[in-house]
Amino acid sequence: MLTEDNYYDNDNHWKYMSVSQFKDFMSCEAKAMAKLNKAIPKENTEAFLVGNYVHSAFENEKSHETFLTNHESDMLTKAGKIDCLNVEEGYFVDLKTTADIGKRYFSPRYRKWVSFVEEYGYVLQMAIYKILLGEKYNKEFTPYIYAVSKQDPPNVQAIDFINARFTHELEYVEQNIEHILKVKFGEQIPTPCGSCDYCRANKVITGFIEVEELIDKENINGNNKS
Repeated sequence: MLTEDNYYDNDNHWKYMSVSQFKDFMSCEAKAMAKLNKAIPKENTEAFLVGNYVHSAFENEKSHETFLTNHESDMLTKAGKIDCLNVEEGYFVDLKTTADIGKRYFSPRYRKWVSFVEEYGYVLQMAIYKILLGEKYNKEFTPYIYAVSKQDPPNVQAIDFINARFTHELEYVEQNIEHILKVKFGEQIPTPCGSCDYCRANKVITGFIEVEELIDKENINGNNKS
């Protein structure tokens, strides 16, 4: 049985598919498998988090945002937990931080400019939470996000969702889960994304690319405001 005490045990990471793990596989299959196989050293120690929080804050805004995004669940809440749940009223609220609430990102998945909520997979997260809570309490739940920016002074915003967004995200899971499970259990070879820290650390040059191919859509993420 999955409990709060054994949630982070690696054996359970093999038995269950969390939202975070699904997003890991959709981001980079090779890195997701490396994490499952413990090929990536565990880095979520208190000293690491505190030290890199300070270091990234003084380095630049982009580095700080990336660090906070990658370690949000470790620094703020445990993954799979909801910040505020009101069973009686049928709603839940998740707290999110981001560099700038109005910043936009170009998403290859959506093939358009999107908000931080879509970019970091929070719509999918809310959709799964909504289903799990509905099954547990046998009633409908409405999800909200309360966002706080890292600006000085910070900006705040309460965010809700139209139901069509959840339908789209659940279809996305249905379209990809079979492939992900085949990769996870060795039936298919994991595909590296080619741009994450794991892929960069294990990169082997096999040939040349033309100048135009150097342009990566990810390089323009966050550089434009809506």
